[in-house]
Amino acid sequence: MTLALNDGAADVSPGLPVIATAADGKLTEVKLTNADGKVVEGKLNAEGTQWNNIEPLGYSKAYKLTATATGEDGKTQTKTSSFTTVKPRTLTYVSTNPMDGTTIGVGQPLAFYFDEPVADKVAAESMLEITTEPKVEGAFYWFNKKEVHWRPKEFWAAGTKITMHVKVYGKHVGDGIYGQEDRIIKTTVGDAVIHEADGQTHQVVTKVNGQVVRTMPTSMGKPADATPVGTYVLMEKHSHMIMDSTTYGLALENGGYRTPVDWAYRMSNSGIFFHGAPWSIGDQGRRNVSHGCLNLSPENAKWVFDNSKQGDVVIVRNSGGPALEPWDGFGDWQVPWETWVKGNR
Repeated sequence: MTLALNDGAADVSPGLPVIATAADGKLTEVKLTNADGKVVEGKLNAEGTQWNNIEPLGYSKAYKLTATATGEDGKTQTKTSSFTTVKPRTLTYVSTNPMDGTTIGVGQPLAFYFDEPVADKVAAESMLEITTEPKVEGAFYWFNKKEVHWRPKEFWAAGTKITMHVKVYGKHVGDGIYGQEDRIIKTTVGDAVIHEADGQTHQVVTKVNGQVVRTMPTSMGKPADATPVGTYVLMEKHSHMIMDSTTYGLALENGGYRTPVDWAYRMSNSGIFFHGAPWSIGDQGRRNVSHGCLNLSPENAKWVFDNSKQGDVVIVRNSGGPALEPWDGFGDWQVPWETWVKGNR
């Protein structure tokens, strides 16, 4: 009979299973208890030859494993192992975007946010299990020490079911930091909604599952504030908000603005939105006059607001602007696949 942990073992990771095995014969009794004598739940395999805990262990705790086996010769043997689990320097919680129970667009990356810097990125990736129906090719890419995204090679197919299993509890991500809590997040990909915005024709053509459903005049960023070109992913929406340039570093006295708008859908962290702009209706479809946002009529802006969801795609072309930065919102599609798959670790 063998016990996976030697008597006196210290700094045991709670994420590792505690195992007792009978090489010849069967286990007749196995008990794992904590310092208070409380029994940790476990299970025996059908053959009666191996036991493991199914209830997770705690951090910085003492345990005693006692196992008794009866050999094929009828003799019994009992072994014990007392051990202690590791005391983390600190714990890290992992947040996600999207969240559980949501329906997302075909461009939405799966984002994981650790609240502590990750020293061992490869280990951390192994703790993030992504399953999809149907299966797709995908990979991780790190944006900084706390944030990693997973995305497929191409846009998701509508109807794809996604499960994100965060398996970090009891596991070490480096530098004395251990996972705080396991989580399961389920999300589903909805209809393929892609808004194609052209800075030369000044039109937004919206396709749903490949079919054109609406064409809307727009006014993008004026030459001094040209809208970045590239593939954006819609992030969050506000029926009413104040567009405030000072939050992006442009003071009012330097040509900034503080403007109330309706039907705003965020495209980037740097302040690019779809939104209603009744003041520029005369320019929409003709010229680019905004500070970078995609101006629409109130009617069209409300249509986008009502008929789009997080993860839907906006492709901006011919605006005269620089390329959208990959880290600006969900600019993940700006990273070429051959670069993405290397992981940026």
